[in-house]
Amino acid sequence: MKVAVVGATGMVGEVMLKVLSERNFPVTHLILVASERSVGKKITYKGKEHTIIGLADAVTAKPDIAIFSAGGDTSLEWAPRFAEIGTTVIDNSSAWRMDPTKKLVVPEINAHKLKQEDKIIANPNCSTIQLVMALAPLHKKYKMKRVVISTYQSVSGTGVKAVQQLENEIAGIKGEMAYPYPISRNALPHCDVFLDNGYTKEEMKLAREPQKILDDRTFSISATAVRIPTAGGHSESVNVEFNTDFQLNEVRRILNDTPGVTVQDNPDTNTYPMPIYAHDKDEVFVGRIRRDESQRNTLNMWIVSDNLRKGAATNAVQIAEYLVAYNLV
Repeated sequence: MKVAVVGATGMVGEVMLKVLSERNFPVTHLILVASERSVGKKITYKGKEHTIIGLADAVTAKPDIAIFSAGGDTSLEWAPRFAEIGTTVIDNSSAWRMDPTKKLVVPEINAHKLKQEDKIIANPNCSTIQLVMALAPLHKKYKMKRVVISTYQSVSGTGVKAVQQLENEIAGIKGEMAYPYPISRNALPHCDVFLDNGYTKEEMKLAREPQKILDDRTFSISATAVRIPTAGGHSESVNVEFNTDFQLNEVRRILNDTPGVTVQDNPDTNTYPMPIYAHDKDEVFVGRIRRDESQRNTLNMWIVSDNLRKGAATNAVQIAEYLVAYNLV
């Protein structure tokens, strides 16, 4: 099994390698790929040193699977080139997510729809993944009508430059700015770029991607995405209106029985999800589960997950695992 990791030197790429190793993915030949400025550098994986190569050389190597985390422009240009030679591409950028000819996959929800001819597979937005992991089983039972979500997103979702900005500000050091304002002791209602409708791209991803993953456009989502000064882990305040009523004990049971979801919900012991405890874990944590007393059939909950793991690297590796398990590569 030849596996290429494109963007191997980035934040997600580094976690991708960690997850591949932890889960003992059957790699027989690892191909590490990055931009031209990183070509020739060396990375150690499972005790063996690997040299970074460029994209053209990676195509020549003909990997069975290529996991991309190198930005949308790179994916748009290079994913089709890999696909043309028979490589299955799992892409972590937003480039292919809303393309009607490409599958948008969270393995626990819709991996069963994958086929051998799917040569470019989109990995959803990090905030979307944790959201649908909790919503999917509840939607199946009660049918969602409307979802209102506010996110509290880590600087790691922006990348190394943003993490460095936060660290510099905490240390009182002037440095390069990833954001238009300070992030330490602050909250920026600004994730990704603003669109003509006044929403950001991140907010519109949250509005559109769940409909595609669940293959259902009968519900609507309104989102506000906020960047906060945490080093890792995204949090979401979620209000869900269902078509039918529910019992809270049944909601908790459904979520508890959902693979990949962990319920942390006991106000008596101050038990609730927090990004500090989600760090380096693959689960999606759900808590603060309570009825919205202002409206019928409506639930409030708080969802937290490590955005670099289940929100990116782990989900991509799980897709690869599914492809291998069902002989789709």
